Amino acid sequence: MKFTEFQAILSAERLQRYLTACGGDTKKTMTLYRLNLNLSQEVFTLLSCFEVAVRNAIDSILVQRLGNDWLRDAIEPGGIFDIPGCRDSANIIRKAYRRLQRDNSYTHTKLLAEMEFGVWKYMFANPQYRAVGRSLLAIFPNKPRSSAQCQYNNAFMFNELDSINILRNRIAHHEPICFALRQPVIGTSYILNAYQKLHTLFMWMGIDSHSLLYGLDHVQQVCNKINRL
Repeated sequence: MKFTEFQAILSAERLQRYLTACGGDTKKTMTLYRLNLNLSQEVFTLLSCFEVAVRNAIDSILVQRLGNDWLRDAIEPGGIFDIPGCRDSANIIRKAYRRLQRDNSYTHTKLLAEMEFGVWKYMFANPQYRAVGRSLLAIFPNKPRSSAQCQYNNAFMFNELDSINILRNRIAHHEPICFALRQPVIGTSYILNAYQKLHTLFMWMGIDSHSLLYGLDHVQQVCNKINRL
């Protein structure tokens, strides 16, 4: 495809950052754009596995503590999320629950699947963390022990999950991830740092991420292709 056609489809505005980073080389620009899509697919695969792992680990603990329908029960009058500090989480859960009710298809598993990653991230925010019984750090049995220099508490884990959530949303909204932050310069350090964080969080959960992601994890290979442009 000629660059003029490529640009007409994707828009000059969208491609300008790629074109600048490639020094005006249109062939290189199209290659970089395609590699960014490839990298986004690769990273999103890892993020999807991580999201499911976090969701299931949280659910396993809270089913034992709060019952088989804890997520639905949390939004009932007098439920654990029926408090001002948990209102946003409750609203998200309630909307999903009502959709399933309308379809007469509610199950706890289906309601879990309806939740976005932000719901699980906010389980480590202070109001939700307290509401569910301050127990969720148990999903990270291999995290470092807290010290005077660093407290590996729920606030720390919230921030770690927030950075993962930001990356997930960037990819979901088709934002490029092949540049140095806030610069029209080719760079993969942001993604490689996030990639290492994902593997670290898997390890903290007691999960062998390299075995889990066998045949799926090609992030470093795609980053190498981008860096060679």
